[in-house]
Order: sequence, then C-alpha cells, then structure tokens
Amino acid sequence: MTSYMVPPPKNIPLSEILPTEPLLLMGAGPVPIPHAVASANGVVINHMGDTMNEIISRVKTMAKYAFQTSNDKIFGISGPSSAAMEMGITNLLWPGRSALVCSMGTFSHRFSELASGVGSDVTIIEPKENKPFSVEEVEKAFESKSFDVLTIVQGETSCGILNTNLKEIVRVAKKNNCLVIVDAVCTLTTMPLSMDEWGIDVVVTGGQKGLSSIPGVSLIAFSNAAWDVIENRKVNCPHWCLDARKANMFWTERKYHYTAPVPGILAMYEALRLITIETLDKRFERHHMSSRALQKGLEAMGLTLFVPEEYRLNSVVAIDLPKKAESSKILNYMIDKFNVEISGAFGLNIIRIGQMGEQCRSQNLFKVLYALGMSFRKNGFEVDIASGMARLEENLVLDLEHFVE
Repeated sequence: MTSYMVPPPKNIPLSEILPTEPLLLMGAGPVPIPHAVASANGVVINHMGDTMNEIISRVKTMAKYAFQTSNDKIFGISGPSSAAMEMGITNLLWPGRSALVCSMGTFSHRFSELASGVGSDVTIIEPKENKPFSVEEVEKAFESKSFDVLTIVQGETSCGILNTNLKEIVRVAKKNNCLVIVDAVCTLTTMPLSMDEWGIDVVVTGGQKGLSSIPGVSLIAFSNAAWDVIENRKVNCPHWCLDARKANMFWTERKYHYTAPVPGILAMYEALRLITIETLDKRFERHHMSSRALQKGLEAMGLTLFVPEEYRLNSVVAIDLPKKAESSKILNYMIDKFNVEISGAFGLNIIRIGQMGEQCRSQNLFKVLYALGMSFRKNGFEVDIASGMARLEENLVLDLEHFVE
C-alpha cells in the first residue's frame, strides 16, 4: 500500500457546515437569488454546442436591454465584477496611455490599482468632503492634462454615494476625446443608466447585486469607439483570459476561447429574463420605493443615515453607527438571533444595508429593519422600533405584486 505524507482530512459534509436555515442576505452583495436562477445554476451543457450558442445570443440581446445599448460587443466574464473592471482597463490602457480615476471610495479607487498594474500613467482626483463629483472638479482635471480613459462609479458601494452628475461628467470626458469606463456593479437595473444615450464607452457589472444572479460571473459592454481602440492596439494584452479580442471569439464568433462558466451563464440568462419580464421602468420604481421606505423607517427608528438624501445611493444604504457602538456586535446579533446579514464597511464608522434585486421585497424590508432595531436595543442603544416599522409600512406604496413573485 502506498504511504502518503499527508493523510486524508476528516470527512465533513457541506450540510454540516451550512446553517439549517439560509441567511437572509441584506448586505452590499451577494443578494438572494430567485428560484429560476438557482435552478439554472445547477445545469451543465456543452459550452460549444448549438444550445449554448442560442443561449449566448439571447443573453447578449437581454443584456443590451439592461445596458441600454445597441452595441454587440457584450461579453460575460468568468470572474467577479473586479474581473470585468480589469478587462475594461487592460484592453484600453497600456504604457504610454493615461487614466483619470475619479476615486470616492474602495471600489472606484480600485481602478487606479488596475490602471497602474498595466503600466499606464494614473491621475487620481477625489471629491470635496464626502460628496459626489462635481462637473467643475472633472473639468479642472482636464484643464491641466489630457487623458485617454476616465473611470468612475455610478454608485460607490463602500459608502453609499450616488454620482448624481454622471451624465454631465461623461459629456466633459467626451468633449476632451477621452473614453469613459463606468462601474455600474451595484446600480445596473436598480436605477436608470443609458449607455448609448449618455455616451459611455464601457460599462461593467456583476451578477451578484442588482441582477440577482450568482457571484463569480460578470458582464461588460463596449462602445464602438472603445472597440476601435481595442482592435487597433499594437501592444499585446497582458491578460490572456481578459483579452477582449479573444473573448469576442466566443461571445460573437462562436469560437473557442476557454471553457465558459456554463452554469453561471445559464443563471445569468434567467436573471436577465426575469428583468425583461418585470421591465426596467417597474424595476427602477420598485427599487426606488423600497429603498426610500427603508430609509424613512431607519430614520423614524432614530438612526442617522451617512449620506444626505440628495445624493444617497438607493441600492446600498449606509447608516451611521452611534458612538461606542461596535459594528461586529450589531451584525453578529442579527445573524445569530434573526438569520439576517448586513454589511460592515471599509474603515468608515457605518453599516450598510443592500437594496438590490431580490432584497427589495416587502418581507425582506420588514425583517431586516426589525432585526437591526432589536440588535441595537440588545447592545444598549435605545431605538424606536415601533415607529420605524410603522413608517416603513406607510411608505410602501407600490402594489404588492411589485414586491412578491
């Protein structure tokens, strides 16, 4: 018998690790997924067969609706939203080209790391105080230097700020012959974004937030102007899997690139299909009203929201923690006693509640608000749970069919 230096580990079934009742995921992502999405994620088919070709074609058609673009260069990526960000950066930047990074938090700043990694010249600007970027701040950056690419988030997940001047900022960049990459990871299908109408060159998003699909598969869309740069670049793309020209072989020409994440693409298909059934207008309304109702409930409970209402992100609501409150204790009590999970933050004294996709259902709103209130009370902070729940109910003015499948 062969002797192994490393013996087999103890056999522990997954069922013994997972909780008996799944957590209600009400943080900044991932989010709960519909049954149709979960079922599709359990299917494997030939990634190069006729059936897959039809699925890819329809995924792209439905994604055009979500992105609001007529462009055909839409690709799925075997990786998280950050991989989609990296594909955008990797294919449009290289040594000798420059990027203007509009940084207002963890995820918008990530663009600077990606751009530096491919050897481009990076300039970072930050908004005054804790606010969205003004048009003037971006114009000032262009007055001193020209840029090949501008990167910006529609909404900063890490702190809950909406870039309210996004359309105008895109116009400034285009006036200066600069391509624009927009991170719409937590905003696509939760609020309006029109890629073609606004003149955006690259939009990236992930499956695990507004689309209510699984983590680990993301989407990216390129404009004709961006694709012209990609097709005519003379420098080799440093990332083989993220080379958009190679991805185009599979997503447009139906040729082999690498083995596609088949279950993830099938899950994305179902997620996009449900979005087209609901329609963007109804989906935007559902997200707006759900988030607004939750915000009113939180304030009535006696809590303070981190971002002023005029530039508050609907899809991720940030809440100030009272002095001496420990976020870990607040969050852990919600998990232990109510099976509800929300998010902490990246160095900020806030906690965050997600309002994306399947999170925006009335039963989820009531449960997360009650669990949060009880957790604050348990940890010695007096809050008015009854007033918060009443205000939430008052503000849920949409028909129930918008909240319940």
